Amino acid sequence: MASVLEAVTVPRTRERSWGGDPAWARPALLVLLAATAVLYLWDLGASGWANSFYSAAVQAGASSWKAFFFGSSDAANAITVDKTPLALWPMALAARVFGVNSWSILVPQALMGVATVATVYAAVRRALAGAVPARVEAAAGLLAGAVLALTPVAALMFRFNNPDALLVLLLTVAAYALVRAQEQASTRWLVVCGVCVGLGFLAKMMQAFLVLPASGLVYLLAAPTPLRRRVWQLALAAAAMVASAGWWVAIVALVPEQSRPYIGGSQHNSVLELALGYNGLGRLNGNEVGGLGNTNQDAGWGRMFGYANGGQISWLLPAALILLVAGLWVVRRAPRTDRVRASLGLWGGWLLVTGLVFSLMQGIFHEYYTVALAPAVAALTGLGAGLLWSRRRHAAAAATLAGVVAVTAVWAYTLLHRTPDWLPWLAPAVLVGGLVAAGVLLGAAYVPGRVVAVAAAVAVVASLAGPAAYARDTVTTAHTGAIVTAGPSAGAGPGRFGRGGRPGGGPGGGMPGGMAGGARRMPQGGPPGFPQSGRQSGSQGFAQGGSQSGQQGGQAGAPGGGRSGRARGDGGGFGAGQGRGGGPGGLLNSPTPSAELVALLKANAGSYRWTAATVGSNNAAGYQLATRTPVMAVGGFNGTDPAPTLKQFQDYVAQKRIHYFIGGGTAMGRGGMGGAAGGSDAAQKIAEWVQAAFTARTVGGVTVYDLTSR
Repeated sequence: MASVLEAVTVPRTRERSWGGDPAWARPALLVLLAATAVLYLWDLGASGWANSFYSAAVQAGASSWKAFFFGSSDAANAITVDKTPLALWPMALAARVFGVNSWSILVPQALMGVATVATVYAAVRRALAGAVPARVEAAAGLLAGAVLALTPVAALMFRFNNPDALLVLLLTVAAYALVRAQEQASTRWLVVCGVCVGLGFLAKMMQAFLVLPASGLVYLLAAPTPLRRRVWQLALAAAAMVASAGWWVAIVALVPEQSRPYIGGSQHNSVLELALGYNGLGRLNGNEVGGLGNTNQDAGWGRMFGYANGGQISWLLPAALILLVAGLWVVRRAPRTDRVRASLGLWGGWLLVTGLVFSLMQGIFHEYYTVALAPAVAALTGLGAGLLWSRRRHAAAAATLAGVVAVTAVWAYTLLHRTPDWLPWLAPAVLVGGLVAAGVLLGAAYVPGRVVAVAAAVAVVASLAGPAAYARDTVTTAHTGAIVTAGPSAGAGPGRFGRGGRPGGGPGGGMPGGMAGGARRMPQGGPPGFPQSGRQSGSQGFAQGGSQSGQQGGQAGAPGGGRSGRARGDGGGFGAGQGRGGGPGGLLNSPTPSAELVALLKANAGSYRWTAATVGSNNAAGYQLATRTPVMAVGGFNGTDPAPTLKQFQDYVAQKRIHYFIGGGTAMGRGGMGGAAGGSDAAQKIAEWVQAAFTARTVGGVTVYDLTSR
């Protein structure tokens, strides 16, 4: 291979070829972006409030600028969500303009997806400019964009209101800026890169920094300027990153605690604790105080290819890895400042570092996190395919291309066979088409050019058919709850419980061990030491462990009510939504309150700071979105934050600031769920005090306590 490819190393001169674009390039790009927009916007309102936890924060931010700035769960600013708030701001601004509804919340996410596809296309084209013919450069960019657009987990997360959509967009723009900076040692573009990574921190905290090793090393080694200048440029970019990430943190740290909401997800009302602990090192080692504890059931080198994650992200992951190695071999003799090699290092480092962290982390990991790998997989596929296609007349390049196509076809066949009853004809069609195309590409040096071109088109179709089918299933299915997955359920693998704890898989959270969110199954009735929950009698308690199972319907108050579909994140055990009947929610899904309960909560709501309080953010979100009034989330997302304390809650009650307490919330408590990592038991104490001090009544199947009745 070495002797063959030595003669085809990348040309030393690199000039942009935008002016020499083939006539079809820009129309094809517009078609790609339009198709992506249609895919991501199609029937978007079907998911209702999607993740009600974040939708409630958007609703709060749309009515209170203070809640907007801090990322509060409610407009009365009791507690924040357990993330920094940047990802909420575009949605909250849209909601201020267009009203709080499913479309105003989710359309910004879809547009971020379109922008990410465009950015990957531009980055790949920029890297290949001058290294390959203009038509190959354009085709490689289009291939990269299509791979990203059709990645199932991308089709999921760019239609959902989690922070991942903005994080991925910002990191992709940062990568593009790094490509621009490396071309001519541009300080300005390198600072843009640092700013984007810093803003990524404000979207999803420490995860944004996983791209830093590749970005910093690539610029340090490949920028066309003396080493001393490269070092101070990187220092300047680091300062820009710290400033863009730290300004909000600094303001929050300076504001007195009594003048701002409690920082959700922390045990000491601290943003730094949240960033470095619960959303930082705790995710790596599983030591998340107040979190789910160690959830490493499927951690290991093969996690990205397993039953839980394979169908989300890994369709072209083997191809991307092979093309990374092949591309680096092709450019091995290029100058130090070679742009193609720098781009391969950038995207390859992104993929390897992020992929390894995701694979080996011991703390909370959800399948949808893998969307952070999608831009790197797409870019490497486009870069590698473009390099090898322009050298297809050489045996080694043709053999590598053929091998990539064959491996992709076999892997797609394997993934599709994990859901054998879903489109059963697709797996053999992909396998046959891919292997036939690989056979033709293997003889590219001896086959007429038109035949090779047809084989290449077949290869692309075969490679993208599986993820495209999964993406189509994703966009035609409603997704609600805290934990969602793309495509049809593949369960948890042979011999293990599927999603929701049901043998063979089925709708649900897709967590290892059969639990949505990666947690172990909670005992019936809630965590140890909590009162048993009940909806029929006031003598029963409220921190319900989620005994309600079944398909979650549309969220209350969502436009059109949503539709049930496969509401990933429900299922047996804790965290299951009540469905359409009204009643309590759980840790991972929100309740759908009855009209009777909504009317009760809204009556005279303006006289109180909080219409109601209930344990757990998701539980509170359902009531808040239905009533459009502030509802206090006691204990935050997991019900384990000391916010408020029992004394603070009693003071609020004495001051008539809270009208009702609603039973049915979920909290893990200290040592709850058979392995949760501690946290505060303030929510448990509050629930027990309310139960002992006030009379319960049942409204719409839910236990309600009037806190103003004495």
